[in-house]
Amino acid sequence: MELIKGKEYKRKELHDFYGGQRQGGIATPIEHPYVFIISSKRGEDHGYIDGWTNENKFFLYTGEGQNGDMEFKSGNKAIRDHQENKKKVLLFEETKKTFIELKSELKLIDYSFIQTLDSKKRNRKAIQFKFAAENSSQTFNSDNEQNTIKYPKTYLKPNKTESKGLVTSRVGQGFYRQELIKKFDNKCAVTGINIEEILIASHIVPWRHSNDEERLDVENGILLSPLYDSLFDRNLISFEDNGEIIISEKVQDKELISVLNFNAKIKISEGMKKYLNKHRSKLR
Repeated sequence: MELIKGKEYKRKELHDFYGGQRQGGIATPIEHPYVFIISSKRGEDHGYIDGWTNENKFFLYTGEGQNGDMEFKSGNKAIRDHQENKKKVLLFEETKKTFIELKSELKLIDYSFIQTLDSKKRNRKAIQFKFAAENSSQTFNSDNEQNTIKYPKTYLKPNKTESKGLVTSRVGQGFYRQELIKKFDNKCAVTGINIEEILIASHIVPWRHSNDEERLDVENGILLSPLYDSLFDRNLISFEDNGEIIISEKVQDKELISVLNFNAKIKISEGMKKYLNKHRSKLR
C-alpha cells in the first residue's frame, strides 16, 4: 500500500496493512519504517494541544496518555527516538469518522513539558513535541524505504535556535531544559526543591544577549525555582565563582528578605564561570 500526501484513508484499512495501535493518536507499525500520528479535534477533550504554528513552519503535537503525567514510553518514546530508530513520522489528520488524510512528513526538532488537564479534568504534566515539516516526496512505499532513510544516529541539538513568525519560537528549549534537569539532579540549585514542573531553566547570560551556541550551552544555565529565577533574571541576585549567593542592595522588601537564604551556595562547574562573570557585571 502506497502512502500519498493528500490522500484519504480508512483507518481500519491502514492498520490492516501496516499494523500498529488502532486506538489513540500514535501508531508504531513494527514491520515498517514509520510512526503514524493522528491529529483529531477530539483530542482537546483530553487536554491535547495540536496544530501548526509560525505560518505552518512547525507542528505542535501533544503526546499520548489520557490520564496522569505523560512519560516517555510506548508511542511517546517512539516519537522521541524516531531518528535514531530510522523511522519516518507521518502526520494524518482526521477528516470524518474513521477516515484520516496524510498531510505531511515531520521531523522532531524539540520537545517540552506543558501543563494540561487530563480526561478527568485533573492538572497534569504533558509532553509537547515540536516538529518541522520535511520536504520529502509525495509518495511513501515501505517496501523500498527501509534502507534509504538516513537520519543522525542520535538526537542532535537544532542548528537554528530561533524562528520568527507571528510568535517567536525558541527551538531547542526542551532539549536545553532536560539537560539542566539532569545536571542539577532535578532540583533547584538554591533551595533543593524537586517539583520538576515549577523548575525554570534560567540562562545566566540572557537568551537575547547570547549567540546560537551560548543559547544551548548547558554551562550557560542554572535550574531555579520561580522566586530565585525571577530575582536572577532581573539581576537582583547573582553568584560568585565559588557558588556563594550575592543579593543586591536593591532588595529592600522585608517580607522578601525574610524568605531569602543569604547563606545559599550552589554547585558551580568550570564552564559556568565565564557566564557568571558577565552576569555579576549587571548586578543592580
